[in-house]
Amino acid sequence: MSKAFTKESDAGEDDDLEPAPVPQGTKNYITPQGYRRLREELMHLIDVERPKVVEVVSWAASNGDRSENGDYLYGKKRLREIDRRIRFLTKRLDIAEVADPSLHHGSDQIFFGATVTYATAKGEERTITIKGIDEADALKGEVSWISPIARALLKAREGDEVQLVTPGGVEKIEVLEVRYPAPGEA
Repeated sequence: MSKAFTKESDAGEDDDLEPAPVPQGTKNYITPQGYRRLREELMHLIDVERPKVVEVVSWAASNGDRSENGDYLYGKKRLREIDRRIRFLTKRLDIAEVADPSLHHGSDQIFFGATVTYATAKGEERTITIKGIDEADALKGEVSWISPIARALLKAREGDEVQLVTPGGVEKIEVLEVRYPAPGEA
């Protein structure tokens, strides 16, 4: 029988996405800006995206034969994607622990939210910002606080040398500068 005439199961597509793991016994830290961004995305999905798609699906369903109705089929699939993202965001926001990095403004010790400039053994300088699991963006120089580089740097101070375990072996890095946003900066 042709695959075109078989009903493909959507099983697995509707399963909830499990949030990225948080180390046992720790909290899911996030900056106030990251929390705000996730909350805005959730509210946009609930208040704008989902109602639009529901309207299209309702209209498409009223047109009759749903088995060959592209608007209906795509709309139902899009609704499942939106609902899955809503569930994911809701779970993440429920377990989020907002930590304001500006509380450490002026400190030279590395905590969550720090922007750190360090030098590798080869003399290369790099700058990273330690963020939450749900807000880190490597393309912007942001790393998750559970990443190996962040774990190696946490609690170190300017001038300290720390050891970073990499697949290529242990690398020594020196902390050159630690910065935090000033209170009230967004």
